[in-house]
Amino acid sequence: MRAFSFFSNYEWWYHLTMMPFLLVTGNYYFIGERYFYNANLFATGTALVFLLYWFSIVALTILVRWVIACFPERAQTSRRLAVMLISVGLTTMVLAVFDVWMYSLVPVLEVVFTWGNIWPIMVLGFCFDIMLCSALGLFYTFTKWKQNQADSEKLERKALQMQFNELKGRINPHFLFNSLNSLSALIEEDQQAAETFVDDLSVVYRYILQASRSELITVAEEISFLRTYAGLLHTRHGDGLVVSLPGQLPDTDTLLPPLTLQILLDNAVHHNQTSVSKPLFFSIDVQPAGEIVVQNNIQPKTRLTGGSASSLETLKARYRELSEEEVSIVRTDRSFSVTLPRLGGKEPKIESVAKSE
Repeated sequence: MRAFSFFSNYEWWYHLTMMPFLLVTGNYYFIGERYFYNANLFATGTALVFLLYWFSIVALTILVRWVIACFPERAQTSRRLAVMLISVGLTTMVLAVFDVWMYSLVPVLEVVFTWGNIWPIMVLGFCFDIMLCSALGLFYTFTKWKQNQADSEKLERKALQMQFNELKGRINPHFLFNSLNSLSALIEEDQQAAETFVDDLSVVYRYILQASRSELITVAEEISFLRTYAGLLHTRHGDGLVVSLPGQLPDTDTLLPPLTLQILLDNAVHHNQTSVSKPLFFSIDVQPAGEIVVQNNIQPKTRLTGGSASSLETLKARYRELSEEEVSIVRTDRSFSVTLPRLGGKEPKIESVAKSE
């Protein structure tokens, strides 16, 4: 198994393509036309050149990889290629002498160990060296490029994960400030409602802490959380905010990143007016196929406080890492709609946000 893993797939294709040509050429040079008509010569010559070929290839590959390791950077390409050609060329001279000597040891082949037999093999070897160095250099460059691409994508995913975790772990400071103001008013007006409000607030923040440790969550639990979160917002906005959530979900195993729906609700409240005369309608619909459609009417604020412009872009980038389908955003004069593609295949890790009685 290790022998097969010594060469990359590209190297295997190259050697398996070159080997028949070199086997026939080498034996024709040493043995002549007898090689094609005598079964004993054909079998002996083929076996010998096969062993010599792979011995030489392994030796040259180790040498080339050592040169690449000494000069790994792209700026060192010219120096790497020059050192590779010189070292491989010198090694080929030694291997040519060794090959002719090995042929001379097999009586049936009738090959004489002379300089006249050695130097043509050296010339053929030098031609092969140029192709080998070019091929291995190309394979190395391509592999390095793929590795750099993979590293870049890994760093990008890590940056997006950190950015999304930061987004998940951060509720708009205005929400906490407004919640405390609402709580202060409730304590004077309705202590029972104030206690419920505190319980809901603790549920929201407990969910946020748990969400920072989870990548995906079921849509049912996310909507359960949003129902509690929307209740807190309703305490402040009253009938100016109408949140419509599905009462019974279709049979679907759709998952989504935690706090996705909260981000979309915050985005809607952040950009639109909420008043009794002009209520903001926010709705969530889970399709039978698993897509989640989030929609709200548009009634822009004349002045925005704070900023959430990056929320949707971060959410779109996060979904791009989890699905081949994009988050669809459609804006008209009257409505703003976000369609989240179906995600699935992972078990949710977050605990239910349902409060214990």
